[in-house]
Amino acid sequence: MKRIVTFHKNALTLVGRAVSAGMQAPGFTVASQDLQAVTLENFSGKVKILTSFPSLDTPVCDLQVKEFNTRATNFAHDVVIVGISKDLPFAQKRFCETFDITNVSVVSDYKTGSFGINYGLLIKELNLLARSVVIVDKNDVIRYVQIVPEITSAPDYADVLKNLEIVLASPALPVPGGFPGECKPCEVAGAAVAKEIVQKFLAGAAGWALVDDVKLVKEFIFADFAEAKYFLDLLAVIAQEQGHHPNFLLSYNKMKVTVTTHAIHGLTENDLIMARMIDTVSA
Repeated sequence: MKRIVTFHKNALTLVGRAVSAGMQAPGFTVASQDLQAVTLENFSGKVKILTSFPSLDTPVCDLQVKEFNTRATNFAHDVVIVGISKDLPFAQKRFCETFDITNVSVVSDYKTGSFGINYGLLIKELNLLARSVVIVDKNDVIRYVQIVPEITSAPDYADVLKNLEIVLASPALPVPGGFPGECKPCEVAGAAVAKEIVQKFLAGAAGWALVDDVKLVKEFIFADFAEAKYFLDLLAVIAQEQGHHPNFLLSYNKMKVTVTTHAIHGLTENDLIMARMIDTVSA
């Protein structure tokens, strides 16, 4: 089902992996103002307020960063605010220096759209980020998600602060059980999974088929070549970050995805994790 925000009441599509409260926060890679890689791990052990916006060159986004910068003076020392947009790092640096933004780490998603794709906040028609606030606790569990439905509107700051108080009262919830939210290094997750686990996965994963007992295969159909290619590009970002690479076969408006672990000529837990990730990606 498509997820929609509006811009002056005109509908726009959000793409990527949708997130919700209670799930493990996906990793992401963005760029600092000096072009260094910044990941979720850079803020380990902190309560994280991740706030995204389309562009610092618009009044509402400008005020959003300034508002959080001011409010941060009242936050505990173990709360970090990360502002994320697709503005170039040079523009972000100029903005922060001009307006003395010292309490918000403003970073850029310009390179691959990693944050937008992993948090389902990339606006397809504009290639910009939606306006949002996501609170992630010390154990990297998502505790709160606010996506502003009309991107020319400001976030509900009162609701953010109310939920931040709730998180700070219990700042480290247990990590959700079940399959991990991220792929493991291959040397850790290199053992083949039992066939009954694969069958259990297939029972709850529409469209996936087990081929030759060593591959998971699924075909996706789109309106045209451009739509199929766009979906492939989203998956390629995720696969590269996870270090686990499916085979993609693009044929006009169809894309066949094959997931397997070549090193063991079979299926590992990573293959099941990747297949589940792919099923959460909307384009």
